[in-house]
Amino acid sequence: MAGEKTNVISPAGFAALRAEYEALFGIERPKLVETISWAAGNGDRSENGDYIYGRKRLREIDRRLSFLARRMKAARIVDPAQQPDQSRIWFGATVELADDDDARRTVTLVGDDEAEAGDGRIGWNSPLARALRGAAVGDLRTVQLPAGPKEWEVMGVDYPEN
Repeated sequence: MAGEKTNVISPAGFAALRAEYEALFGIERPKLVETISWAAGNGDRSENGDYIYGRKRLREIDRRLSFLARRMKAARIVDPAQQPDQSRIWFGATVELADDDDARRTVTLVGDDEAEAGDGRIGWNSPLARALRGAAVGDLRTVQLPAGPKEWEVMGVDYPEN
């Protein structure tokens, strides 16, 4: 469905990236530039904490803005509710898995920028997501983990409604 170079993302994930970009560019960066300008007017810059910290923070913000711009430019927005084959695991699917000991785990395949493993949202290019792509209920999939291979059985596949 998507190559490694494409930044597959949900509409909500893209909106979050855009909101972060706009907040940094439109609010935080201008305030920081104002602070740096004020601090520069206070004389010796070599011992001026506001100036030194401000310049450092400004570089961090500019790096983040550049990163966000590249991610948004490479983004391919995919609405999970619009997946044509909802019987198989594709982007946006919420999947119930069971391992050999019948331990259950529920994960949702999201864009790499939206991933939050603690909340059960795994990145589209993660090892587990790659192993699950195209699987249907009842399929067994083996995932190569650092501790060794682990087999999961797909117990359920669900997509959000329109």
